Amino acid sequence: MVAIPKLPEEEYLLKGNAACPGCPATIALRTALKALGKKTMLIVPASCSAVIQSLVPKTSFAVPTLNIAFAASAAAASGVAAALKMLGKDDITPVVWAGDGGSYDIGIQALSGALERGENFIYICYNNQMYSNTGIQRSGATPYGAWTTTTWTGKREMQKELAEIVLAHHPPYVATASIAYPDDLYDKVKKAKEMKGPRYIEILTPCPPGWRFDMSKTVELARLAVQTGAWVLYEAINGKIEFTSYSKMLLKGKKERKPIEEYLKLQGRFRHLTEEDVKKIKESIDEKWKHYMELYEE
Repeated sequence: MVAIPKLPEEEYLLKGNAACPGCPATIALRTALKALGKKTMLIVPASCSAVIQSLVPKTSFAVPTLNIAFAASAAAASGVAAALKMLGKDDITPVVWAGDGGSYDIGIQALSGALERGENFIYICYNNQMYSNTGIQRSGATPYGAWTTTTWTGKREMQKELAEIVLAHHPPYVATASIAYPDDLYDKVKKAKEMKGPRYIEILTPCPPGWRFDMSKTVELARLAVQTGAWVLYEAINGKIEFTSYSKMLLKGKKERKPIEEYLKLQGRFRHLTEEDVKKIKESIDEKWKHYMELYEE
């Protein structure tokens, strides 16, 4: 695993971008582009990142970028990959950079089709668990109990697990990551770059406006999500799952999960939760870790 001081110095996310203060998507993209390098082409659907680029004719992304319709990023990436192959440019990596709304919900059909066809690109979903750019509406990634503008009394459904849905398509590489562990994120993107076929990485990106916390606590929230077990770090190479970083230490018993309350209490979106709600969240996390423990023992 690369040490943080050893990360490349080159910057492909430039100053003057239009991100909010404390924006986790820019933290994630900055690290991902360091792993991907200059010969990268981004495919960006409607999302926060479509705005973060800055206003036409300027851009803060120092790599070619194709902005595409909300539902079409994986289809567009399929076309880009085919064009690069025809041109003999096998040293350029097409990368979808999409939010959870454009991945879990609006874009899942195109993503599933591309996975089934075995298209040659990397799909990265930065997951802030809502439609942040359009007004903080709930998405399929929004967790149980969370406030959004369309679940103002708290979401009553559990979130989907898109990485596991992707795994069911049997791609060569699937991974989860967090902005709080940039070394782990960098290594996973680097590993994906060196492979062929459809590759999927999902990054947890806590959003200050949508999650209702102070912008100075972005990384702290991302770290607590992993430490409490609400977010799990793993990778799957040809279907074989290996847990990584802090999550691996939790599974090995070298660390204990922190109380979920430490994570929930810092977020205004969970301020209304009842004791019964918190109990339900705890039970769902316990059940998830029971499942992961069984996988780990195998």
